[in-house]
Amino acid sequence: MFIDKAKIFVTAGSGGAGCISFRREKFVPLGGPDGGNGGKGGDIYIETDNKKITLLDLSYKFKLAAGNGEKGQGSDKYGKYGKDLIIKVPVGTIVYKNGQMIADLKELGQKILVAKGGRGGRGNASFKTQNNSAPRIAEKGEPGEQAEISLELRLIADVGLVGFPNAGKSTFLSVVSSARPKIADYPFTTLEPNLGVVNLDDKQMVIADIPGIIEGASTGKGLGLEFLRHIKRTKVLIYMIDVSGFDGTDPYNSYKVLQKELKKYSKFLAKKHNVIVLNKTDIPSSQDNIKVFKKKVKNKKIYTISNMTKEGIDKLLYDVYKLTQIPVNTEEEIDTIPVKKYIYEPEFTVNKEDEGFFTVKGKKVETLASMTKFNEEEALRRFQNILKKMGVELALEQKGCKVGDTVQIGNFEFEFTK
Repeated sequence: MFIDKAKIFVTAGSGGAGCISFRREKFVPLGGPDGGNGGKGGDIYIETDNKKITLLDLSYKFKLAAGNGEKGQGSDKYGKYGKDLIIKVPVGTIVYKNGQMIADLKELGQKILVAKGGRGGRGNASFKTQNNSAPRIAEKGEPGEQAEISLELRLIADVGLVGFPNAGKSTFLSVVSSARPKIADYPFTTLEPNLGVVNLDDKQMVIADIPGIIEGASTGKGLGLEFLRHIKRTKVLIYMIDVSGFDGTDPYNSYKVLQKELKKYSKFLAKKHNVIVLNKTDIPSSQDNIKVFKKKVKNKKIYTISNMTKEGIDKLLYDVYKLTQIPVNTEEEIDTIPVKKYIYEPEFTVNKEDEGFFTVKGKKVETLASMTKFNEEEALRRFQNILKKMGVELALEQKGCKVGDTVQIGNFEFEFTK
């Protein structure tokens, strides 16, 4: 099954907790603290892989997580790092993080960090100072980053085949390449894009069969809107027209409708190199229709082919390959990756939510709270001192916070004291 969109929720690994330990050896007085730090949590990456051609695997996995770091140990032993998670995707995948585009992965082996693992908590050996030679304090590990990741695949091909159902695109692809798309004599046989590699002497080009374009496709009718995005990266478009007049359709009208739908979908598509291919010339009714079509469409190169007899196919392929080598001066058709803006913001904000209830928000204070072991008196004292130095206590008082009121920081609630 071809799946070209997926949404996943990722959670990087949390850091391991630091250790409280003291060196105790015979004949070694005043051994001192030797509690090691916790290991860093695993990161989450997205990487392109040529073995992947669809996002199907990720459509079944809504939540993915990296490994957590392990706890530190005595004798200054650091905890083991959590295992990184590498999510494999096809080349041509666009990555959005929390609704914002962060990467367009066009090359094989391209890799991007999407969620950072939390740092390991420090053990008591890290808190040793001249004034405190035997600290009984250690940190919990920092929680790993969480994010909503949206993935959108846009096939990377040299040539895009566009045409109405039964124009012969799938048959053409099976004739010129080793691709074996489903073929039958009814509309919408092809329900997913197909790729084929065409070998021309010592050269190659990739052709994509884009299914489901009908009148109104650019506004969401049929399957066209789902798959039109896949022709955005192509260098050359082939308009494939059934010139036999199948089912009473007018070949010239089919061509004009295709042009109109592509232009409505994206103004840039009209700037791409394109060729017109009149297919099914082996059917007797085609010859008169070819003459009429050529009278109406002038100053354009028109190719006539037959998938059954293979007439005209070689000439078409060699000419199309030459077009793929000519640069097209069009803009990139996806949103550009936004430039990061660094805006100064205060370290924390204090809000009065209700009478006697206040919240303190900010990455630094929330991380501090999540890493503090509140069951340790020394750790609690350190937490209070840091908040006081940051000015949190003063800011709460200025907002009207009194002794006995409730203060929430992250997932923790405290009673305000002086």
